[in-house]
Amino acid sequence: MTALAVSVFVAALLGSAHCAGMCGGLACFVAGTGTPDVRGTAGYNVGRLLSYASLGALAGMAGAGFDRAGQIAGFARPAAIVAGALMIVWGGASALAASGVRVPQLAVPAFVRAALAAAMRAVRDRPPLQRGLALGILTPLLPCGWLYAFVATSAAAGTAPLGAFVMSAFWLGTLPAMAALGLGAQRALGPLHRRMPAITAAAMMVIGLLTVVGKFGPPMAHDHAGAHASHADGHQP
Repeated sequence: MTALAVSVFVAALLGSAHCAGMCGGLACFVAGTGTPDVRGTAGYNVGRLLSYASLGALAGMAGAGFDRAGQIAGFARPAAIVAGALMIVWGGASALAASGVRVPQLAVPAFVRAALAAAMRAVRDRPPLQRGLALGILTPLLPCGWLYAFVATSAAAGTAPLGAFVMSAFWLGTLPAMAALGLGAQRALGPLHRRMPAITAAAMMVIGLLTVVGKFGPPMAHDHAGAHASHADGHQP
């Protein structure tokens, strides 16, 4: 599972320019006008961590249930296979977009725009730390396929704690770009935005493929049983 978390971290780091494009407005809003406020940026990123880890935990739990149902039906590792396939599809779409092919984009539903606008009005005059924390927690309301591709991947973790761990690695990979936006260092992200999409797409497809073939994900119950049986055979007189 450490290998999956490290791979997710690297992919998120490479693709963090996407997060800057999707969530950059919120990151700048929480920092305030004029001189950027470190407290707002810190609160925003702590809020993102809380929401991302919660999504990962829920996905890990769902993946565990999906795997149990698959075992009853005679299918091995269905959660990892589905999660990996989603990563491959998303990576392929990202590669096509990076090469200039027009790919349909998710639009922000009107009710989500209204909810975020209401939240921004409600916290506009709050202290920077509270404002940032509230909007960081609400960040997953944005229809970000990039984020939810990794949430799907965390389902392959097979447990709530490991799912949260994988999504925490994703958060850590996006942290430098989002902190840079909040602290007014937007120019530093220009080269990333121009050069990294194709590399990011390839990284996502590799992670998806490794997840599908079983390099990432929890060991199956029969693997544990086989290991115990082999151990017992080795101790027979």
